[in-house]
Amino acid sequence: MTIKSVVQRRTDEVPLESVSPNPDQPRTNFKQEEIEELATSIQKDGLLQPILVRPVGSNKYQIIAGERRWQACRSIGMKIVPIRIKEADDDKALELALVENIQRSDLNPIEEAYGYRRMMERRNLTQSEVAQAMSKGRSTVANALRLLELPEEAQQLLFEEKITAGHARAILSIPSKEGRLKLTQKLVEEKLSVRETEAIARLLAGKKSADSAQMRQPTPKSFKTVAKALRDVLHTNVRVKTVQGKNKIEIEFKDEEELEKLFEELIASTS
Repeated sequence: MTIKSVVQRRTDEVPLESVSPNPDQPRTNFKQEEIEELATSIQKDGLLQPILVRPVGSNKYQIIAGERRWQACRSIGMKIVPIRIKEADDDKALELALVENIQRSDLNPIEEAYGYRRMMERRNLTQSEVAQAMSKGRSTVANALRLLELPEEAQQLLFEEKITAGHARAILSIPSKEGRLKLTQKLVEEKLSVRETEAIARLLAGKKSADSAQMRQPTPKSFKTVAKALRDVLHTNVRVKTVQGKNKIEIEFKDEEELEKLFEELIASTS
């Protein structure tokens, strides 16, 4: 069901006080200047688009889509507002509100991500099913949900539009929580561009990889024992180690002459 098919209902006019916001409204960040601009337009030309609502009691309605319009009407003291009524349970109301806001690009990335997650949790949907309901690609929904892996501070910055989705993706490119938090704090302190943030993220991700390499499993004692025995026999440096999951023996030599001597030693030791 799309908003286009929903709004083919008849229009009613009801007291403004009989209409209330939906606590599950995915959009929570309403800019006051936008509401004031809309209020000025409504004063001049009237409310051109009715508020989409659902009945929630005797002559009571809850907003599905159009809370900004409702706020603007209330701010200028309107007593009567036009509405279109749609029968919808809580889950359907959430879905319709998400569709309407996404179609209008009214949601910031964090609001959109939380909206998708609420749909998944409340209706037990997969990412693919949410994507189908929202007419979005599955990867679009997956990428939106991944924003919820950001540190809380970064989520708040994105919600307040103090950083962009580009900043957020750079933060998420760092594998460690500590690194993500460190970059978030740096963003607050220095107001970095997306390109600067990406560059720092690469450095922090590289440092994490280096730290992980240093934290590899210790060399088995048998490796050290064999390496020492070979050094004693061959009179050169020998290392027994694991590289990319493969065990190797490294024998050092200076030149071809030393290589030939090592070869002879190895042949003699196996005779």
